[in-house]
Amino acid sequence: MRAVATWLLMMQLNSATIEDHQMNTHPYVGMWVTADRNIRHELLANGRYVEARGKRERAYLGRYVVTGNHIDYWDDTGFTADGDFIDDVLHHAGMILYRDK
Repeated sequence: MRAVATWLLMMQLNSATIEDHQMNTHPYVGMWVTADRNIRHELLANGRYVEARGKRERAYLGRYVVTGNHIDYWDDTGFTADGDFIDDVLHHAGMILYRDK
């Protein structure tokens, strides 16, 4: 039981460190949208994201990590996904998302 508690504490500390690092180092924070604005990803400065789909403003919530131009997502239900930023365009799961202006 003690090993599990230690592991959980380390994961929380690691998550906080990742979020603190994310807050200060990557240029992709903000809203990303498909051309029709049906899919919207808001990348928050604390390493969390909110994905909206159509009229569902909070369809998916989770955390993300940016490494260079690559993004990894973990939603709060356990689903994972990833994508790449190419020329200030996010390529994610077969979708193209543009920085919202």
